[in-house]
Amino acid sequence: MIFLYISEIVGKPGIWCIKTMIPFLKREFNPDLTVINVNSATGGNGIGKQHAGYLHKLGGDVLTSGYSVFLKKDLCGNIDKIPYLIRPANLPDNTPGKGFIIKHTENRQEAAVISFTGTFSPSRLHGENPFSCFSKIIGIVKKRTPFILVDLHALMTAEKRAFFYHAEGKVSAVIGSGGKIQTTDGEILPGGTAVITDAGRTGSQISVGGNSPEPKIFEYLTGVPDWTRECWTKPAVQGVCVTTDGNGKAVHIQTFTRKPEDFSFFPCTGDKPDSDREFRRETQGNE
Repeated sequence: MIFLYISEIVGKPGIWCIKTMIPFLKREFNPDLTVINVNSATGGNGIGKQHAGYLHKLGGDVLTSGYSVFLKKDLCGNIDKIPYLIRPANLPDNTPGKGFIIKHTENRQEAAVISFTGTFSPSRLHGENPFSCFSKIIGIVKKRTPFILVDLHALMTAEKRAFFYHAEGKVSAVIGSGGKIQTTDGEILPGGTAVITDAGRTGSQISVGGNSPEPKIFEYLTGVPDWTRECWTKPAVQGVCVTTDGNGKAVHIQTFTRKPEDFSFFPCTGDKPDSDREFRRETQGNE
């Protein structure tokens, strides 16, 4: 089983990266299941219903999220109608949507993806302890498939590392997200679980978490909050590819950063839009 995990999309530049480069990524890695973190896809915060559909159409078999999953109002009433999008599993039981999904891959195998958030939340969204929630869910999922990828959206490195050892031997991979900075600690634990503290971001790489630096500089200089603005400087796709054996144990983990010029020997699949209006027409996204 080959999992292709594409790191957190940040705004229009991140979606453009997916449109432009995902055909080449699939050709390069030949994945059985493609997972995309869409936590910041719409306007740099949250995910809109139309953007979710567009990213699924582009090739995202499963869309994961995080702390910002419900920041776009149109998603709250529609998430139950979007079978390929999952919200964190450790949210309250009456939260709309589902926290894990089991998908049939093209080779007719079943693979599972589970989403969790960490215990420290920068927003009003607070979940229960991901460690205890994982213990409740994993037995149910393992009855169906040994091929399991966990997306742990958390801000504290220590919490992520502790969770890695908690899940060791029980899942194929635990991919950290939320920091939007790709780390270099990808490894396979002795129990056969591939882990990485953070998979990075998809969007501008010369930026503040995918957004323009100027508003953040203004905020730190004055103490006055400012809205983030999307940044187009050096857009790229980041992510992780995990390969398992027939028992769901990871045998290889590879991080990657791919820029449009890396595929210059292929015909271009999508020029940068000339205006926001053109981009919205293409994606039918919700800002």
